[in-house]
Amino acid sequence: MSKNYYSLGLMSGTSGDGVDASLINSDGGSNYKVEINKYFEYENNFSQKIHSLKDKINTVKDLETYSTEIKDLEKKLTIFHSKVVMDIMNNTKIKIDFVGFHGQTIFHDPSKKISKQIGDGKLLSQLTQKTVVYNFRQKDIQNGGEGAPLAPIFHKVLVKQNKIDLPVCILNIGGISNVTIIEDYEQNNLKSRDLGPGNCLIDAWVRKNKKGNFDKDGAYAAMGKTNDLMLNQALDNFDNRPDKNRLSFDTKDFDINFLRGVSFEDGAATLTDLSGTIIGGGLFSMLSEKIKKSCKVLVSGGGRKNKSLIQNIKSRISKNLSIEPIDDFGVDGDYVESQAFAFLAIRSFLELPISFPDTTGCKSPTTGGEVVNNF
Repeated sequence: MSKNYYSLGLMSGTSGDGVDASLINSDGGSNYKVEINKYFEYENNFSQKIHSLKDKINTVKDLETYSTEIKDLEKKLTIFHSKVVMDIMNNTKIKIDFVGFHGQTIFHDPSKKISKQIGDGKLLSQLTQKTVVYNFRQKDIQNGGEGAPLAPIFHKVLVKQNKIDLPVCILNIGGISNVTIIEDYEQNNLKSRDLGPGNCLIDAWVRKNKKGNFDKDGAYAAMGKTNDLMLNQALDNFDNRPDKNRLSFDTKDFDINFLRGVSFEDGAATLTDLSGTIIGGGLFSMLSEKIKKSCKVLVSGGGRKNKSLIQNIKSRISKNLSIEPIDDFGVDGDYVESQAFAFLAIRSFLELPISFPDTTGCKSPTTGGEVVNNF
């Protein structure tokens, strides 16, 4: 019988608003049990520092140019994560075996084989006195993959654990949207890819206009009217992008600069329409290739709460696809990714694959994170 471990997954997503923490018990194979889910919000000025730094880094050279600033932010980010770990440890009697530390993505360019997450695994291990697994993307990139998306192997276990009927599709809408198609429980013949923007454009517009960090429930978009001319231009640019075969995106692949002279509400409506059209179109093309019969699409991530966005996606897909929040199936949709990195930490320790040719484009199934004991 395989051994179970307690693993704490930490996820700081593209929204840069805080850390999702999930403690699970799992063998890294076919089972998991959630012990704790908890969210730790960054102070507002720290979120601003993350976005300010990301805004400066547009090329590989910028990673060098701003290296001092990157190291400074990385240290602060790691210290914040160490406080998260200590908070969880101080409030549970469970002995944690691993910490799965995703870090904060500041640059992702699969064409140049670079994906940069800040987060010092050695320092986190020293501060928490725990075994830390981090740097999850590099082995995949070295094996010809794009380093993302990495959650699909956990999506499969989640679907099996919760006895969700197949075929099923997990649609995660974070800053970027990605999809995993699961047709059977046993084989690792997963099909996954990023679809395009999730919340990143809408969030950027809301932040730029100093209306908060995101469009709560899609309320701003609901008050606006889509500018069809600008929408169609942005869709043409997306459809005619040169690298259509890539499997992953960075938030930097999209921007809001095409919006000119529109009201705040109309801008929110246009960006929601743009994101919904791309997600709906990507879903339709992927699922029409793979699945001819009816299929459930279970939505996780912050974007599932944006009613305007979800309604938009629903209007773009065929009637044999039903879109439902993953929460309706006993899974907390806010913590799927943090649970995933807890699970991937165990698999990395056991040297089991975390990415596959049909998820990241790697040449063969590839194991992941770097395991450090710095205490």
